[in-house]
Amino acid sequence: MSDTTVSPGFLGRTRGLLRRALRDVIDSATSIRGRSGLTVKPDLPDDDVSRLQQKIDASLSGRGGEASARTNAADLGHCYLELSGTGRLRFLTLLNEDYGIEPSHLNDTIDAVRTATDDPMAYALALAKLRDDLVSPRMTLLRQFNGLKHGVKFLVNMRADLREFVREHPELTSLDAELKHLLSGWFDAGFLELRRITWGAPADLLEKLIAYEAVHEIQSWADLKNRLESDRRFYAFFHPSMHDEPLIFVEVALVNGIAGNVQTLLDETAPIADPAAADTAIFYSISNAQPGLSGVSFGDFLIKRVVDHLSRELPNINTFSTLSPVPGFRRWLDRRLAYDAELLNHEQEDALDLVAGGRPDDSQALPWLLDQPHWHQDEQIVSVLQPVLMHLVADYLLCQRRESSGTALDSVAHFHLSNGAMVERINWLADTSARGMQQSMGMMVNYLYDKARIETNHEAYVSGNEIPASSTVRNLL
Repeated sequence: MSDTTVSPGFLGRTRGLLRRALRDVIDSATSIRGRSGLTVKPDLPDDDVSRLQQKIDASLSGRGGEASARTNAADLGHCYLELSGTGRLRFLTLLNEDYGIEPSHLNDTIDAVRTATDDPMAYALALAKLRDDLVSPRMTLLRQFNGLKHGVKFLVNMRADLREFVREHPELTSLDAELKHLLSGWFDAGFLELRRITWGAPADLLEKLIAYEAVHEIQSWADLKNRLESDRRFYAFFHPSMHDEPLIFVEVALVNGIAGNVQTLLDETAPIADPAAADTAIFYSISNAQPGLSGVSFGDFLIKRVVDHLSRELPNINTFSTLSPVPGFRRWLDRRLAYDAELLNHEQEDALDLVAGGRPDDSQALPWLLDQPHWHQDEQIVSVLQPVLMHLVADYLLCQRRESSGTALDSVAHFHLSNGAMVERINWLADTSARGMQQSMGMMVNYLYDKARIETNHEAYVSGNEIPASSTVRNLL
């Protein structure tokens, strides 16, 4: 593999690993009991659905004991991995429609709880039965994968598929919610291991970091090596059942002062600094590596654990800050410009009109300027756009809220504010990559984690939707 290419094949190898692990369980049972595995067509036609139901029912029946149940689960898992997208949708739809909780049965149990309130023993027994009845047959089935090698990873991947299908098939939401609840219990932060990743890590793991990086694409092996140098830190959470799969990871630069440009941080030609001379840790990328764990929160624990780890390792580090993207800013701005004629004042509009003289008569000056290639390299345009956009992004971060909750509209802002950070600084043209310009016109934000104020900031935001921000940022409003 060349230094400038990344193999697309490791995701396929992950599925291959799951297939082999599940096949091993099936083959073991076959050699002992003479059983054969379930074979279905990739699109799971109706005849195969009937055979699949029989296998699911056999797995849920309990006949043959735990070993038989595990073998049936492995057989079902292997079958699922061989299906096409259409087949997987049909598989999940079957689980959703035929293996949920039976409402009439549940109503009887609830009635039993209500009528037993005067008898403590009967009430306790009725509650215990209610708890059992609230576990659907499909969750009983999926729990069996916990005892299989790579079974937990299989379920995480299955939920990733499910999340894709839910977009066009909202009827699968209940199955998704149940699977999320199941995984949330298994992936409690107390079970997770924080691990620092270095250049000496196994090649498969390093390859996964390249593929999973979701904020600033890793361009090459040289780029990755630069991010793992001695003046950098790379931490990830791992689960005992997925010991070679990062769940979420954070990339840290050890610098002097709060950094305001990501291209400078990622410059491979820059000299390697002395970590002992640094005073600031910059969290410049946080990536969720497992789509199937969407909504299972452990990012806040990651940051706190890394802050504690760095504080012990490098007591010279006294400032902890992010350099974060503003992923929703351009979308929000385009929507506002479409309906809010008063978003800009007359002075701003006149200045924009002056530098956008060549635009069509029916177009607005601001979006037209932002659509010009390399506008950020034109000093005249920049001189007009900078104060306008800095004001607008401050308004977006501090004033724009979700109607349902009153929390920050921007997802990255909400994440860091929930964890106790404050909006410290907005940086102009801090990310001039194609993605950075498209998402936020190159602007990035420093969210400051002041250890003395993390809990206060967290409570202010979570309890009162207050967004703590520096005077520098507030003065942009």
